[in-house]
Amino acid sequence: MASNTRERIVNTTAELFRRQGYVGTGLKQIVAGADAPFGSVYHFFPGGKEQLGAEVIRVSGQFYEDLVTAVWDAAPDVVTAVADMFAGAAETLRETDYADACPIATVALEVASTNDVLRAATADVFSAWIDAAVDRLTDASIEPAKAREVAIATIALLEGAFILSRATRTTEALEAASQTAVAQVRAALPGSGGRAAGGGRSIAR
Repeated sequence: MASNTRERIVNTTAELFRRQGYVGTGLKQIVAGADAPFGSVYHFFPGGKEQLGAEVIRVSGQFYEDLVTAVWDAAPDVVTAVADMFAGAAETLRETDYADACPIATVALEVASTNDVLRAATADVFSAWIDAAVDRLTDASIEPAKAREVAIATIALLEGAFILSRATRTTEALEAASQTAVAQVRAALPGSGGRAAGGGRSIAR
């Protein structure tokens, strides 16, 4: 029962962070959503909201990494994998009426200059995502230094497009970011001669 309560608290907080961010989410709202006693937050997380927030960031980061790598690994090639990743992000935004985006970026924007514990948690997640992307890009025979450059740029394109898409309530930004990400992956592949050939899977708006 205790582990179920803890899990409900973490899952509820993750959902609220996606929609409201860290600052906009209160402990009373968390325990109400998790159907848990107020004191249970401090039972499981003696450091209060900050400790809970850091846990949620890392748990959510691993969840999204597993989700994206599953999509990536199911694709027939690295170019299709990147296009599928952006297409999946666009579909999620549309299905949730632009409410659910990346909780890691949402929190990072709020706390990077004000809370080093949470900043470090978001940095750890982004580093893990970059490493996972680098592994897959190097598996496609892209040189390691170039693979890291492409991985960082791809994640930056995705996170920036999330922000623009939520603000504009259209996936146009994800479409543009997808095309750029696909082009840079194509250009990095052996035999491309550095040509950023265009073309990725279209993201229907």
